[in-house]
Amino acid sequence: MNNYNIKDFNDRAELLKVLAHPVRLCIVKGLIEKGKCNVSHMQNCLNMPQSTISQHLQKLRTAGIIEGERNGLEINYSICDKGIIKLIQSLFEE
Repeated sequence: MNNYNIKDFNDRAELLKVLAHPVRLCIVKGLIEKGKCNVSHMQNCLNMPQSTISQHLQKLRTAGIIEGERNGLEINYSICDKGIIKLIQSLFEE
């Protein structure tokens, strides 16, 4: 049996916990499909208050899943963890 590093399992479990919310999963899937997106567009798609979406974005950013790029007054978000793209695509394979 291999010598597993428990920290790797903890890190991956934490990542899955962040993704294990329907709104965050939807945001990540949308960013994968669209490439980049701002909060206003997400607000229209998800039909939720901007404050709610911002809270979810903060959790995704803290987990290192997404990053924000400022463009004037708006921030465009995109996926920065390429492994997440494979994970989400495999979840939604038909």
